[in-house]
Amino acid sequence: MNPVVITVIILVVITGALLALYFVGNKMQKKQMAQKEQVAQTAQQMSMLIIDKKMMKLKDANLPKVVLEQTPKRFRNAKVPIVKAKVGPQTMNLICDDVIFDDLPTKCEVKAMVSGIYITGLKSVRGKKHAAKQEPQKKSFGAKMRQKQRQLQKELAAEEKEKAAKKASKQEEKAKKEKAKKITQ
Repeated sequence: MNPVVITVIILVVITGALLALYFVGNKMQKKQMAQKEQVAQTAQQMSMLIIDKKMMKLKDANLPKVVLEQTPKRFRNAKVPIVKAKVGPQTMNLICDDVIFDDLPTKCEVKAMVSGIYITGLKSVRGKKHAAKQEPQKKSFGAKMRQKQRQLQKELAAEEKEKAAKKASKQEEKAKKEKAKKITQ
């Protein structure tokens, strides 16, 4: 075969794979945004004492068996942010959102938004003055990547809100024009 034909075939296959990844990624990102909205709606404010926080494998985190059974097998070995906290008289292991994991202090009492066993937000911190007195630490690669991911997700959410606002304004203008046409007829 001609080397040009082979090169064209390889380029077509690579282009097709990249397009498929793009559309699958878009679909998954929309699904993730919808799930985050659901979690935010069911969140409740709780007061808890944070004992420890770690990035651990899901199967090593001592979470309820139901959680492990519902998790796909490919994600059981993935490391997730786990927080050991005392909620009332119970000591529990909770899964923390990547967004607030770095900001969550240890050995402090906090008021956090919790949805099931998932900590979604941090309301207030009581105890030691963790933010003002601590020396700035060098961020790990994972922390930098999580911060960049948060920033990109905020930008994406802002763009989607802007698109929705433009679409709504266009629909309002269209409705006004149709109403004006009906009046003049």
